[in-house]
Amino acid sequence: MKCTNSNSKTKAAAMLMVLVMTATGCGSAKYDMAYELNNDVSSYQLLSITNQETLEPFASDLCVAGKDVKPAGVDLSEVGAAALFDTKNLNTLYAKNVNVQINPASLTKVMTALVAIKYGSNDQMLTASENVLITEPGAQLCGLKPGDRMTLDQALHILLIYSANDVAVMIAEGVSASVNGSNGSVEEFVALMNEEAIELGATNCNFTNPNGLTEENHYVTTYDLYLIFQEALKYELFNQIIQMTSYSTVYTDGNGAEKTLEVNNTNQYLRGTYEMPANVNVIGGKTGTTNAAGHCLMLLSKSSDGTPYISIIMKDTSGDNLYKDMTDLLGLIK
Repeated sequence: MKCTNSNSKTKAAAMLMVLVMTATGCGSAKYDMAYELNNDVSSYQLLSITNQETLEPFASDLCVAGKDVKPAGVDLSEVGAAALFDTKNLNTLYAKNVNVQINPASLTKVMTALVAIKYGSNDQMLTASENVLITEPGAQLCGLKPGDRMTLDQALHILLIYSANDVAVMIAEGVSASVNGSNGSVEEFVALMNEEAIELGATNCNFTNPNGLTEENHYVTTYDLYLIFQEALKYELFNQIIQMTSYSTVYTDGNGAEKTLEVNNTNQYLRGTYEMPANVNVIGGKTGTTNAAGHCLMLLSKSSDGTPYISIIMKDTSGDNLYKDMTDLLGLIK
């Protein structure tokens, strides 16, 4: 399925009645509106350059999946949602329930990292508050204590490689403090996450925390995750981190004593636990697991000719099934 344009004059006229104009440089004007699932004209931008006006779709450089795409040979009947996007040729090779709102578990942390990288500074020092003491059973933690200190760069590595929920809280509070000039809070950071989602056109999701632990009204769609992941991949640091198999670092506690931390990537392809398809190289990605969300995985992969693909599976039934299903999905890459 390729991206398609609809240039109906009637639709364009209707759209112009509700678009908000924001001034841009060089004598042009830009009209923006994010996509909406049930509105096929809300994805357009009107670009006015001198006396020439052109209508361009919001998704002109994106894969589009408006309905299920299920080629023969891949059985993902037990997963909640799944997708495979060819991000070079803008093809949707597989799509199941990609516009259904679903619990994202730790795939949330891709948005957390995106906002932190965009608004924070790698060398800024973060200090853990009492809020890092997460008590939810089974929550992945790196063992932070109140008063522990590390840089944002260190925290991002731990967030994306080890998926630590406590470090996500520390990042949220530290980055929001630097942005808002306040003491920082998870609530302020979550507001940034939701603002960023809207800017990306990911308008069918809502975040209530930075780590993906189960909360009411915390949800995404698989397509929104694709938009968020693709944006995060534009940042070199994000790309570097998701490819690492392990990470070790030294940070300090509240008294200045050094604490050593060594973590392995939760991505079982990178750790060699599961084999990649013969013609596919898994570059990196993000895992996620909670009781509510099931087993989730989002990957950047490349074919033998270097074509990049984004693949996502949500709410699988077990870790073994997740990687088996993902391998089958990646098998559609030729």
